[in-house]
Amino acid sequence: MTIDMSQFFLVFFDEAEELLAEMEKLLLEVDVSTPDPEDLNAIFRTAHSIKGGSSTFGLNDMTDVTHVLESLLDKIRKGEMALTSEHVDAFLAAKDVLKMQLDGHRNGGAVDQDAVGDVRMLLQSFSFDPPPPPPLVVEDLHVDTDFKSAFRIEMPKVNQGDTEALIAELGLLGAISREPDTEDSVILHLKTNESVDDIVSICSFILNPDALKISEERDLLVNSKELSEDELGYGFFEPLDQMFPPLDESVTDILENSVEVAQEKKPAVKREFEKPQASSESSTIRVGIEKVDQLINLIGELVITQAMIEQRTQHLDPIVNERLLSSIAHLSRNTRDLQEAVMSIRMMPMDYVFSRFPRMVRDLANKLGKRVEFVTYGASTELDKGLIERIVDPLTHLVRNSIDHGIEIPAIRSSSGKSETGRLSLSAVHQGGNIVIEVSDDGGGLNRERILTKARENGLNAHDSMSDSDVWQLIFAPGFSTAEVVTDVSGRGVGMDVVKRNITAMGGVVDIRSAKGFGTTITISLPLTLAILDGMSLKLGEEIYILPLNYVVESLQPSMDDVKDINGKSQVVKVRDEYLPLIPLYRIFDLVPIHSLPSEGIVVIVEVDGKKAALFVDDLVGQQQVVVKNIESNYKKVPCISGATILGDGGVALILDVPAITRASAN
Repeated sequence: MTIDMSQFFLVFFDEAEELLAEMEKLLLEVDVSTPDPEDLNAIFRTAHSIKGGSSTFGLNDMTDVTHVLESLLDKIRKGEMALTSEHVDAFLAAKDVLKMQLDGHRNGGAVDQDAVGDVRMLLQSFSFDPPPPPPLVVEDLHVDTDFKSAFRIEMPKVNQGDTEALIAELGLLGAISREPDTEDSVILHLKTNESVDDIVSICSFILNPDALKISEERDLLVNSKELSEDELGYGFFEPLDQMFPPLDESVTDILENSVEVAQEKKPAVKREFEKPQASSESSTIRVGIEKVDQLINLIGELVITQAMIEQRTQHLDPIVNERLLSSIAHLSRNTRDLQEAVMSIRMMPMDYVFSRFPRMVRDLANKLGKRVEFVTYGASTELDKGLIERIVDPLTHLVRNSIDHGIEIPAIRSSSGKSETGRLSLSAVHQGGNIVIEVSDDGGGLNRERILTKARENGLNAHDSMSDSDVWQLIFAPGFSTAEVVTDVSGRGVGMDVVKRNITAMGGVVDIRSAKGFGTTITISLPLTLAILDGMSLKLGEEIYILPLNYVVESLQPSMDDVKDINGKSQVVKVRDEYLPLIPLYRIFDLVPIHSLPSEGIVVIVEVDGKKAALFVDDLVGQQQVVVKNIESNYKKVPCISGATILGDGGVALILDVPAITRASAN
C-alpha cells in the first residue's frame, strides 16, 4: 500500500496559511507596553506549529526562519526580553517572508532570497545564543501526591534551541528535572498526570518517536518497568488494547500497512496533538470547494426539475389528484429548505475579508505619517464565497483611498479641533436579500469644487447645479483623480472606476455620502449570492426574460397622457410628477412586440445607482426563483444579458443585465 503524500502537503499548506493569518492578527492586536502572556504564548505556538510542520515535510527554508523566530518569541514569553514595537515589525516581516516561501512551495513561485536573508539577520540582531544552562542534578524524586506517574525520558541531542523549547513544552505537563547530559543524550525526569502518548506527541515535532527511550519510574510509585520498543510504538500503552474492542480486520490491515510505509518514510506526517476533551467532537470538516460547487450545481438542477414537475401538474384536477398535488407541494418545500441549507455551506464570514486590512492600514498609515484607528463591525456577517473573493480588490481600493485622501495628517487634524488619530471603520450587515458594506472615515470629506473643476478639465458633463450625490459619482469616471502628486499609493486616476465596474458586475450598487470636514462613507450593496436569485418573468413577443427582483421598484400600466416624446427620438413616462426615461426592451433585443404602445403593455420601474428608468414590456408572467447559468462560458458574451436559466417547461430564459440596459439607453 502506498500513501499519496500530496494530500498531506495540501493540508499543511492550508493549516500553515491559517496559522500565519492568526499570527498576524495577534501581532497587530498585542499591547506592546503590557502584553498579555496568553497572547505571547499563542504567537509562539503559531511559529512552533509552522516549524514542526515544515520540518516534517522537509521544507528547510521555512524551518530555518521559524527556528530563529521561535527562539526569539520564546525569550519574550519567558520574560527574558521585553517586547518592543521593533520586535512586532520584525515578526510581521518574518510572517510576510514565510507566506512568500509557503506560496513558493505551493505554487512553484519565485522566492526573494535577499528578503529571506534580511529577515533572518533582522531577527538574529535582536537575539544572541546564551551560554548553555547548567545541568540540573536530579535530587530525590519523591512523587507528589498530585501526580500519578513518573517517567525517565532519554532523547538524542539536537541543537540547543530545540532542546530548550522541547523541555519547556514537556514542563507544561507537570514537574520536570534534568540530569547532566551525556555525550549524545539528554535525560529528563517528568512527574505528570499525562500519558506516554502525550509525551511522544510533543517530542514528535522535533524527534523521531523511535529515538525516544521512556521508562516508567515505578520504583518511586510501586515498582519499575522498562517499556519495550514494541510497547512504546508510537506512544500507545499495551493496556489500551484491553480498553477498546478489537478493530475490524480490514481496518487493522490498513493501519499496519500505513505504519510500515510510515516507518520507511520516517514518518509521513507529524502534527500537533492536543489533549482530547472527554466529550468533545470535531465541529468542522475540511472539504474542497469543487465538491461544494458540484453539490450546488446538483441542487440547482433539482430546483429546475421540481419547477418542471409543478408546471406539468398545473392542469390536473385538484380533487382527483389531491394526494399527488399535496406530495408535490411537500416536495417543493423540502427542495427550497435543502437549497437554502446547501447555499449556506458556500457562505463565508466577512472576517475572511476584514482580517486582511489591519496590517495594510497599519503599514500605509506609517508610510504616510498618519495615525489611524481601524475598527470593524459585522465580521460574522456571511456572504457567498464567489462574491467574497471578488469584493476584496474593490474594498482594498476604498480603504487605501480613505487613508490617503480622506484622513488628514495629525497636524492638520489637530488644527481643525479633531483628534490626531483618524478613525476608519469597515462594517457589514444584512438588509433583506442583500449585504450592505460600508467604508467610513472621519477625514476631510470630498471637495465639491475641486471635483467639479477636475471633471470639466477631463471633458465630463459637470455643472454647478448638480446635486451632491451626482457630483460624488464623478469620482468613478475612468482616469479621474484630484491628487496633486502621483505617488505609489494613488494619484494615477485608476482604481475607483474599477471599483464601480467590479461591483456593478456583481449585481451591486455604490453610494457615497460626504460632508466637508466630517468625513466620507461609501456604501456597497450586494446580493448575498449570484448562484440563485429571485426574478420576475417578463414576456417580450414570444420570448420570456428574467428581470432580477432586487432592481424592481414597481410595475404599472401608464395612460397615453403620461407618455411624452423627446425630439422624436426617445420617450419619457410620468410617474407621480417624476419623468423617467422609457426603454422599450423589444428594440434592444430586436423583437416583434405584442404591444407597441406603452398604454397597452406594462411598464416596470427599475432603479440602478439611485437613478430610475422605466422598462416597457408586453406582459408580466410571474415571480419565481431561478438558478443562474453562466451563458458566457457556454456561448459568448451577449449585450445586456447577465446569464440564463432553465424554466419549468425546459425552455431557456435569458436574465436581463439591468445596469447595462440603462447605460445603453443613455448613450
